[in-house]
Amino acid sequence: MTPGNNGASTPEDDDPFGYLYADGQANGAQPPSGGYGYPNSVNRVRAVGTRQYGQQGAGPAAQIPQQQGAYGQPNPHYAAPETLPGGAPPAHTPQPSHAGGGGGRGRGPNTKGLLIGAIAVVAAVVIGIGVAMIGGDKDEGDTGNEAGSTPSQSQPKDPTPSATESGKNEVELPKIDAKALRLDGGAVTASDIKGAKADGGVYVGGFNKVGAKVLWTVNGIEEAGTYRLYVRYGIPGEDADATVVTNGKPGTRPLNMKNFGNTPKGDWEKGWQTTWANVNLTKGTNTIELVCNAGNKCNANLDQFWLTEEPPS
Repeated sequence: MTPGNNGASTPEDDDPFGYLYADGQANGAQPPSGGYGYPNSVNRVRAVGTRQYGQQGAGPAAQIPQQQGAYGQPNPHYAAPETLPGGAPPAHTPQPSHAGGGGGRGRGPNTKGLLIGAIAVVAAVVIGIGVAMIGGDKDEGDTGNEAGSTPSQSQPKDPTPSATESGKNEVELPKIDAKALRLDGGAVTASDIKGAKADGGVYVGGFNKVGAKVLWTVNGIEEAGTYRLYVRYGIPGEDADATVVTNGKPGTRPLNMKNFGNTPKGDWEKGWQTTWANVNLTKGTNTIELVCNAGNKCNANLDQFWLTEEPPS
């Protein structure tokens, strides 16, 4: 090879896979056996340790025959480049940082740390919910201010337990209209004044005289005791009263037929009102009389009578 003649080919033109193509085979390319596959190709393969680092223009060192060492053991003829004079300094391999901050260059995400953190958060939430539930149950039991779903034993189911125990609520107590009353002493029925609630608007008049009376025979009292007698009456805008006689015994206080509604004087239609008095009855049949005695002011008409239980005091 003369100056200017670089031979059949240059290393730049060498194709290590030329033997695989038709044109490469035409140029004499052969499978590689140390070179690139073309004849006279440059053989760049050197034995380990034969290159001299740091020496310019030095020729190739003597070939050191490679010997196959035992598996896992270093070759005794191999010398690392950094141990030779002028060799390359040993490369520093960055160690992964174990700190909680960011990792080193090229380091992947700290999946283990993220997993531990997520587990810690979930555990904290679960513990917090459990503490809240336990604390809520405890507070509710301690205060005792919450209303229960069922009434306590101190709360009566019936507003009048005494009446329930006596059995008075089990039957309807008697009621009577004026025209069904037995009249005596000049008392008569009438219906010319409007407003009476008795059947047909009939009421008892003529009561304003001494000796006038009405009598009611009460049947069906199942238990002896105190009852309340209600009387609906009409007055001409002025107070009235009468004597209540129960089973032949006059009451100590008269039945008060006062002008509670402050109705106009002389107006009988607007004077209808209601009053009451307590009476003591026996079991079975009783008689109740309303009598105009001396000293009573009896200028009143009588409409209806009825009994109720005496409300608890």
